[in-house]
Amino acid sequence: MSAQLVALVTGSSRGIGLAVAEALAGQGFAVAINGPAEDAELSAAVARIAALGVPVVAAPFDVTDIAGHEAALDAIEKKLGPLTTLVNNAGVGVLQRGDMMDVSETSWDRCFSVNAKALFFLSQAFARRLLARERPPLFHSIVNITSSNAVAVAEHRSEYCASKAAAAMVSKALAVRLGREEIAVYDVQPGLIATEMTAPVIDAYRERAEQGLTLFPRVGQPGDIGTLVASLASGRLPYTTGLTIPADAGMLVPRF
Repeated sequence: MSAQLVALVTGSSRGIGLAVAEALAGQGFAVAINGPAEDAELSAAVARIAALGVPVVAAPFDVTDIAGHEAALDAIEKKLGPLTTLVNNAGVGVLQRGDMMDVSETSWDRCFSVNAKALFFLSQAFARRLLARERPPLFHSIVNITSSNAVAVAEHRSEYCASKAAAAMVSKALAVRLGREEIAVYDVQPGLIATEMTAPVIDAYRERAEQGLTLFPRVGQPGDIGTLVASLASGRLPYTTGLTIPADAGMLVPRF
């Protein structure tokens, strides 16, 4: 049996993560679908990927449980084989939008725990096992889903922006460390994407996009990010690593 590309996508029971899992399955990846608990949403996501005809498993674990990372990865590899790909997509927003003078320590810690700390240590656990074994001649990569807010301030979500900026720097550090091992690392920074997280504000942003906030006059869809991540994870941008890819329809292009 030939070696297969095997991906873990965190936060993949819905939204961008599920779209990424679907796109990877479309490229023939075996996929581990992750959510914080083994619930109906996770089961539905697994069934959706299974219908695409690729090996798939549920991987219910809390990404912030650093001590549990090794066991979670072991369980995935026992069922699917050696992992080749990690997509760090799991993320949270702020507990309450508002003046940064009112940001709570709880909201700050929550954003950093999921968006930066979990991403760092899960990447570490994943990379360590790749470095500890002989790897088949397949493309190995880490793709981090951060945000346009890693570079552009959203005043009413300052702690979220700070956590995503930290995740973006982790991506660069990982690329430097893992480059000599030929493990690629990418930072995908979505802009205005219609998801459950953005549902309360997406209509307002959709209007602003149509008025010129983005160069393409529309908001993005989870499938847009899925296609992009699948291209990266499949090695279709050869001889690249350390790239920061703004998936924002040109929103942050400097203009007069």
